[in-house]
Amino acid sequence: MTSILAIDLGASSGRALLGRLKDGKIEVEEIHRFPNDPVQVGDRLHWDILRLYHEIKTSLLKVKHRGIELKSMAIDSWAVDFGFVGKNGELIGNPYHYRDSHTEGAMESLFAEIPASVIFSRTGIQFLPFNTIYQLYALKQANSPWLKEGHRLLMIPDLLRYFLTGEMHNEFSNATTTQLYNPTTDKWDAELLKMLDFPASWFGDVLKPGQLAGRLRTSVCDELGIPSIPVYAVAEHDTGSAVAAVPATDKAFAYLSCGTWSLMGTEVDKPVLHELAQKLNFTNEGGVADTYRLLKNIMGLWILQECRREWERAGKTYSFPELVQMAAGTKPFNAFIDPDDDLFLPPGDMPARIAQYCRQSGQLPPETDGEIVRCILESLALKYRHVFELTERLSGHRFSGLHMVGGGIQNTLLCQWTANAIGKTVWAGPSEGSAIGNLAVQWIAMGEFSDIGDARRAIRASFPVTDYEPEDAEAWNEAYERFSALTGIGLR
Repeated sequence: MTSILAIDLGASSGRALLGRLKDGKIEVEEIHRFPNDPVQVGDRLHWDILRLYHEIKTSLLKVKHRGIELKSMAIDSWAVDFGFVGKNGELIGNPYHYRDSHTEGAMESLFAEIPASVIFSRTGIQFLPFNTIYQLYALKQANSPWLKEGHRLLMIPDLLRYFLTGEMHNEFSNATTTQLYNPTTDKWDAELLKMLDFPASWFGDVLKPGQLAGRLRTSVCDELGIPSIPVYAVAEHDTGSAVAAVPATDKAFAYLSCGTWSLMGTEVDKPVLHELAQKLNFTNEGGVADTYRLLKNIMGLWILQECRREWERAGKTYSFPELVQMAAGTKPFNAFIDPDDDLFLPPGDMPARIAQYCRQSGQLPPETDGEIVRCILESLALKYRHVFELTERLSGHRFSGLHMVGGGIQNTLLCQWTANAIGKTVWAGPSEGSAIGNLAVQWIAMGEFSDIGDARRAIRASFPVTDYEPEDAEAWNEAYERFSALTGIGLR
């Protein structure tokens, strides 16, 4: 039985999953998993891009050693980050991590030149200080040699795909996240690039999910002793792939892709570019089958992950199930944070920052590690309610429940508390949503599925989905009122 390969790169780890179709159902097998740790060099935080490329090649070797025949492969990853390739075809420098501090103040400085309303009307993208546009603007302000020597800008999956195939293409879903792509013209925004004095030559042709992007180059095949296979562009922003894997039965559905970041929204046929969308700071990112993902970024489990790292540095090692158990045994609704406060964006001592936030908002900080975990998870669930209601308002749809996908759904407490907070059913699954969506688009490209609807029906038949029904409505409604008042989100 032939297989296809999905390389799914997250902000903290990567994985390689094999996909097979058997009797109309999807079978997946993890063949390789590896850490994705950023590297601090002086004042700069980088991605270890060559290590990631090495791990991809290791994945291909593991497939070979298993005697498995591969029919195709594709890569998805996080958004906004990029590398420059020089005229000689070589990578210039190690890509910066989106949490690096070099973009501090860049967004505000750019708005002094080009109003935020102009940028949103041309791109439809949420304002986040690490978006590609602000990274490039910061490099320009710093007179970075990357901009002088750079020939082509490639997003992270584009760059890794280039290493594998020797062909340079940009991909639609990730291109839209740069805040330099115009969804109305369906092209890089030439006028915006001109305003910013960014050469149009940096930005190449844009492939849609499902288009062939190349084949494994001869040097890779010779090095690994493997045959050449097609490499497809999928929805290479991992959220785009995760949404492709949502096993929804309704055309209009709400989703939450839950991991290091949480991304909540709905799928729309056309971008929503009006003033209210800008005011609410929603984004319109490219999806599969010429759709857009009307969504909002939420900080996600990053805060918990950083707390766990801080506790490990202090000699306290907790598994994630232990953290959940600790939270379940503490008093509910003791303290709240806004997960999207700028205080929680950089890496660092999150327990101390949570205490700082609570003191600044007139609350007693959580004292025990379990209370800190409960504060994070309850605050996330309540923030999900806020964004869920904004999504309904902006899209004009009333959703019967929420589809949760991604690794975060293994946190059953968060799933149940999300159902409690929104007062509607949560359908959780599949957990490897990004990789499964990656596989699904490859199969669509090869004609195994007729369209994304056909693929979603197969996903629904292949993977378990857990239903969480809302509980304790009165207590959670009261908590939401307190949360809104203490964080001030009702004013934004």
